[in-house]
Amino acid sequence: MSDDCGSDGKMPSLRGCGTALVTPFLSDGTVDETGVVALARRQVDAGAHFLVPCGTTGESATLASAEKVRIAELVVEAADGRVPVIAGCGGSDTAEVIDLAGAIEATGAAGLLVVTPFYNKPTPDGLFAHYGALAEATALPIVVYNVPSRTGVNVSPATLARLASIPGVEGVKEAAGDIMQMGGVVRAAPEGFAVLSGDDAAALPAMALGAHGLISVVSNQIPGPMAKLCELCLAGDFVAARVLHNRWLELMEANFCETNPGPVKYSMYEMGLLKPRYRLPLAPITGASRRRVLHAMRAAGLAVRG
Repeated sequence: MSDDCGSDGKMPSLRGCGTALVTPFLSDGTVDETGVVALARRQVDAGAHFLVPCGTTGESATLASAEKVRIAELVVEAADGRVPVIAGCGGSDTAEVIDLAGAIEATGAAGLLVVTPFYNKPTPDGLFAHYGALAEATALPIVVYNVPSRTGVNVSPATLARLASIPGVEGVKEAAGDIMQMGGVVRAAPEGFAVLSGDDAAALPAMALGAHGLISVVSNQIPGPMAKLCELCLAGDFVAARVLHNRWLELMEANFCETNPGPVKYSMYEMGLLKPRYRLPLAPITGASRRRVLHAMRAAGLAVRG
């Protein structure tokens, strides 16, 4: 990772494992600011290469803009210049995204993770105009977040190549869940463009194809092992990386037995890291899902309460 973690308009070298941070809540439903700081510091101390607050795993869809800005500020302070912070900044209204980006820029974040507009399903021309307008309005570099299962629109490799031509668009979190598309994305990406897997279980094959790293859910639970897995892949040691992949694969899969971040938050509760609180319309996971998560944790040797 680059030592340049500030908001100077230049993307830090996003390589390795970045954690898609969960958002802890207090009993009254407000953001647990002390918890945000503690979780971010835990990540940095354990070796995470960069931090990504206010994405899907951070329940961004239920966070107000002011909360997103405050969380970004807290995570930047907690990181204390040791790793970059790529703050979630997306939405369906380009003008609102631009306003949010301006506020996040003032927090000292190193970049923006910008999900494709959801619900309104823009065409490739609409996507190009959206990211172009945002890039013109902010000095922060932009990572495109492609997650068609959530947004209803897929960024094809051809469209990504077009987006990558926009000055300031400097990376992609590719979470389509399609290894063939990942290969196309890697092939289409220009030199210096960061390609990051958005799926834990696909990180190893994605990096074998040439991706630079991962924005991870499971690293909320196991930041050290996931950072090591990515480091091994970047070093070309896929034999050793497979050992870690296989050890933690069941937990990676269990984290998605219900809608993310339900299972990962429950698991972190069992680890004593937070209370399993969500904002509606998300709800606590079912008993069957809790049993599956606990089984995966115990099978991997992860300590649980009691």
